[in-house]
Amino acid sequence: MNRGMEPLTHTPGTHREWNESYYLCFSDRRSRLSGMTRLGFKPNKGEGSIFLLLFLPDGSVATFQGAEKISSYPEALKACGMTHARQLDGSWSYRFNGGAAIISDPADFPRIRDDPALITRLAPVFLDLHFDPINETYEYSDHMTPESREIGKKSGDEHWEQVAKISGEVRVGGDVYRLTDVIGQRDHTHGVRDWTGVGDWLYYVVWFNEGLAVNPAAIALDDGRLSVGGFLWKEGRNIPIVGIHILNQQFKNGVIPVSSVLELTDADDAKHVLKGKAGPVVPIPFIDEHGEVSILAQSFGEYELDGVKDGYGTYETLRIGNRRT
Repeated sequence: MNRGMEPLTHTPGTHREWNESYYLCFSDRRSRLSGMTRLGFKPNKGEGSIFLLLFLPDGSVATFQGAEKISSYPEALKACGMTHARQLDGSWSYRFNGGAAIISDPADFPRIRDDPALITRLAPVFLDLHFDPINETYEYSDHMTPESREIGKKSGDEHWEQVAKISGEVRVGGDVYRLTDVIGQRDHTHGVRDWTGVGDWLYYVVWFNEGLAVNPAAIALDDGRLSVGGFLWKEGRNIPIVGIHILNQQFKNGVIPVSSVLELTDADDAKHVLKGKAGPVVPIPFIDEHGEVSILAQSFGEYELDGVKDGYGTYETLRIGNRRT
């Protein structure tokens, strides 16, 4: 199998906020540990940054965000104690050695800077994971319409996805989680990401088993236009998603996701109904220089596809902060 050796880095654009990012998510149903991490670089600013979220079995979340000056890009994908290392065979290793703040209620994340008492405790965190791909890398823009590609540039120019089996160890304080062949996924994106000007988006990474996964993504503009991307992994094929019809979305206070129903159309002209329900949500606010606010909601959810139950994976939305629907 071609493991999808896309270029590891790209020549930076001229925009000061041009960035290249590397994302990993996984969920271990046995131990009830789920995690996501993003390593990003802004070479024009000499900046490397990471965020790490670990959704713990007791409903709390371990969080870390950090940024530092970097000079090694594009020689090494590392910053703030996090390293993403691609191997010659197309697999990846992910390591983190640092600390995290434990928050009992994930919804309190935006408030901890002003109210540190919301932090239950601080804990050392160690992560050492091996990523072994099970499908060929899928690149969004290769399969998008020109209009979808143009709208999609507000979240990046190119976007690769790959599903894998993940094994290794995660330690949070004195708790040790050993992962064996857990399903997870990586993405790799470069371009300018306009967090407050992109409109609304949804991005789900959903797994059922090694032979069935789905990754729908959409950006919705205020004028009704929609950018559609993503794929269905089924029967050994990456099948592009060419249409998304949002049948229903429920939000708390207009921004915190609760549930959704999507109709997906794939490149084989087959239609699929995906039902999702979000779990505990970590809201991450973005505020631009004009005071515009968007809320990036990070969660893991439960899914059903065409009547097939027991799907699970990430449930991510971005919403304009003052919207009430």
